[in-house]
Amino acid sequence: MLQDKVAVAKKIDALLKTIIAAGGFRLKYRITVNPPAAPGGLDLEQPEILVELAGPDSSLLLERGAETLRSIETVVHESLRLSLDDHDKISFDCQGHRAARQQELRLAAQVAAEKVLQGGVPFSFAPMSSRERRLIHLVFRDHESLTTQSEGEGGRRYVVLYPRDYKPPRPSRR
Repeated sequence: MLQDKVAVAKKIDALLKTIIAAGGFRLKYRITVNPPAAPGGLDLEQPEILVELAGPDSSLLLERGAETLRSIETVVHESLRLSLDDHDKISFDCQGHRAARQQELRLAAQVAAEKVLQGGVPFSFAPMSSRERRLIHLVFRDHESLTTQSEGEGGRRYVVLYPRDYKPPRPSRR
């Protein structure tokens, strides 16, 4: 839990003013402390501070899988010197991208679950950010028949969905 959320929000405000001015972005933002849960219960993680950006340059933030939005979020996290555990407590969004991406991940998780349960073989998701991998792990954390594991390194890390009692096939001897 973030100790003084209002103080953290003020620091975020100062950082965003600098980033937006230095980048020449035409953006506005709203910082909400203790935001309400997402409608429909889609939010698998509940941030303590939500930063919503909007404006004529919103599309720049969302290009290439929201790379610029994620970069701004990372700069803010690093500038605040947050522990890794606190990174998920501050979330950035632009034009509902976060909720749409969570819905996309949930649908992908449902399809993967069906494939693994029907075929009995693991399913590897495409590489994704640590936050997205965490969401996949959360979707399956209480599943009685399936389990997840992150594999790979760096920006190529991905989640593998396994049947809970999966044993990899033994190599055949010749």
